[in-house]
Amino acid sequence: MESLLGLLFHSIGGFSSGSFYMPFKKVKGWAWESYWIVGGFFSWLIVPPIAAYLTIPNFSEIIAAAAPTIKAFTFSMGLIWGIGGLTYGLGVRYLGMSLGNSITLGFCSAFGALVPSIYYNFYPAQGKVSFSDMLHSTGGQMVLLGVLVCLIGIGISGKAGMLKEADFAVGHEDRDKEFSLVKGLIIAVISGILSSFFNFGIEAGKPMAEEAVRQGFNPLFQNNVTYVVLLWGGLTTNFIWCMYLNFKNKTFGDYTNTKTPIAKNTLFSAIAGTLWFLQFFFYGMGESKLGNGASSWIVHMATIILTANFWGFYLKEWSGVSKKTFRTFLWGIGLILASIVLVGIGNSL
Repeated sequence: MESLLGLLFHSIGGFSSGSFYMPFKKVKGWAWESYWIVGGFFSWLIVPPIAAYLTIPNFSEIIAAAAPTIKAFTFSMGLIWGIGGLTYGLGVRYLGMSLGNSITLGFCSAFGALVPSIYYNFYPAQGKVSFSDMLHSTGGQMVLLGVLVCLIGIGISGKAGMLKEADFAVGHEDRDKEFSLVKGLIIAVISGILSSFFNFGIEAGKPMAEEAVRQGFNPLFQNNVTYVVLLWGGLTTNFIWCMYLNFKNKTFGDYTNTKTPIAKNTLFSAIAGTLWFLQFFFYGMGESKLGNGASSWIVHMATIILTANFWGFYLKEWSGVSKKTFRTFLWGIGLILASIVLVGIGNSL
């Protein structure tokens, strides 16, 4: 029963993450930077404290009592991860729901497995696995094999993107006008690498989460305290960039432009931002039920990729491409999903 609940929670979280960009499709007349930061306020500033208050009412006291170094390090990891979150949105914008999510999350999975181990190679910590340890263990070798398979899958997905670009070059000028393979791939690489820093943020804020458990609150929700500080960092990065784009593109007027449906745009952006946060809310619940971080990671990542591809098919992002292009895309997705399984198995050994 516990495992079934864990799978259910992860499925809800993965569905939220894979679907969060859909409401943005309903925003009319606003530039990307305008609706992204409005959604971001809900993702990183409004909803996290509400979730924390409902599950750990004195979360603000726990944060205030935490050591400044803990809060500073957690916040700084959020700043770095925030760049990954920002570029994640751009990756989906330029590559589409299916290809953008698959490549970006594939990189996130691969580097999420490698970055921590490389870090602990230079800064050893008791109980933490370094890159050297991985090279000399069966589980570590399995993880590295999974990373290799993931990179091959990403390469094939990139090839599918090139074929799609060629298919749309003639006779499909009205489709996917924002599609840009080069921009999208560069952004996906950056996003995948930097998004892995979210795990460092959770580890950095672990003392705050542990304090919540010590005070008798449900361990299911312990990370909700950490999320508040961590997501402040993400908000800071995204706010600075979006304000810069508003200034550069002269789009500050979007927020007050009565020629656009301001209320609806704000509502859809709020829904998108809330869906985005729910992935973490339910991820923590799912992990506590499954009792295995590797299994949680497999289910979470796989559900996001599958959900994103469902929406990609729904939006007909691959409608009009050749059979060769579509087969190439399916092979790439299959390898990325297989790599996540390999990484998970390796981590559990």
